[in-house]
Amino acid sequence: MPVVAFASRLSRVALCALFAHRRHGTARQGNGAMAEQSGTERRGNGTPGGQRAAGRPRWRLNRTVVLVGLMGAGKTSVGTRLADTLGAPFRDSDAAIEEAAAMPIAEIFRLHGEPYFRAGERRVIARLLDAPPHVLATGGGAFLDPETRALIAERAVSVWLRADLETLVARTAGRSHRPLLNRGDPRETLARLIEARYPVYARAAVVVDSLLGQPHEAMVERLVAALATQPGALSTLGDIG
Repeated sequence: MPVVAFASRLSRVALCALFAHRRHGTARQGNGAMAEQSGTERRGNGTPGGQRAAGRPRWRLNRTVVLVGLMGAGKTSVGTRLADTLGAPFRDSDAAIEEAAAMPIAEIFRLHGEPYFRAGERRVIARLLDAPPHVLATGGGAFLDPETRALIAERAVSVWLRADLETLVARTAGRSHRPLLNRGDPRETLARLIEARYPVYARAAVVVDSLLGQPHEAMVERLVAALATQPGALSTLGDIG
């Protein structure tokens, strides 16, 4: 076997082992860096336990909440605040994959292709869903995979953060860390992704519109209200104050 082919094969085996056996991945900090934090999780900026202003209910999360949607929908920015409100950890499946593989997702795609990546992504998400209830942000393509979608339906509550084209364009403008938008016209790319993916995202258990200019706090309130309608997702711990 040629040396290059052998090295490539070793790389695939090593990556597969990492995808299969590394534990929960790192959470993204606000500046895009990764941090090891109590089992590679993040709780946002508030105190654990969902503590809020006097008179507001305190909630306990009983099932993991999986956020799905396109880039710019707010899965990370809203997800960290939702986790803080619920006193639950926040995790990011893309960050977990990159930590396990020790390389950026774009590089995994380039070296090994999408089918290989999706198989690893499926295993990582399965491991994350084995953890106690938390808020999990997933990559834009994760929910399109039928096996991953079935796993999420079995173990968690899926929430689609639905945003229109203008909102996505505004939120992703000028950001170079999104490979799909670095080629061609970003608006056209987002429009194609909306057409292809929104019918699948619509299968999520909960759909909440992500509106341009809406404060994060208002978005979180609507998310909590929607989750409260899902049997077994939340329980209230009474009022504070």
